[in-house]
Amino acid sequence: MSRYFLPLSVFVVMAVFLGIGLTLDPKEVPSPFIGKPAPEFSLPRLDNPQANISPADMKGQVWLLNVWATWCVSCRAEHPTLVSFSRQNQLPIVGLNYKDDNGEARRWLQRLGNPYYANAVDADGRVAIDWGVYGAPETFVIDKKGIIRYKQIGPVTPQALSDTLLPLIEKLKGEAA
Repeated sequence: MSRYFLPLSVFVVMAVFLGIGLTLDPKEVPSPFIGKPAPEFSLPRLDNPQANISPADMKGQVWLLNVWATWCVSCRAEHPTLVSFSRQNQLPIVGLNYKDDNGEARRWLQRLGNPYYANAVDADGRVAIDWGVYGAPETFVIDKKGIIRYKQIGPVTPQALSDTLLPLIEKLKGEAA
């Protein structure tokens, strides 16, 4: 009887962990960057490679960083939501064009609309790694002090925008810089 106790105990523990894991939402991966300063970068702009964009350019305002690429199917799905949201002029959206072809990215934005205040070209993906990006699309909400306050994994949907992002954005806009 005692020789079955250890394997049975291991099985029960594994079953409990599996049960807990199955209840979790895979889009809610905790980010170690929440509440910390946004990682610095200075990258060429997609529209003007001689000029750079960095988080320092956005200090003093609430803004979004949206990681996207033309090869990303989910990015195409979220794009109309971002275009519609950008027309409301609530805050600047900075794009981080991730491991993409610059010409294709410019054509994509011309065809589908450009919701971005500016686009940083992350050709080798190193900046995305610094931001803890798992894959495109991902969107970060950064406050007036340059602190990351939220990370959306996966596409920004109208529901995510109205239920999560907009209430947070309004709250952050009301805070002192």
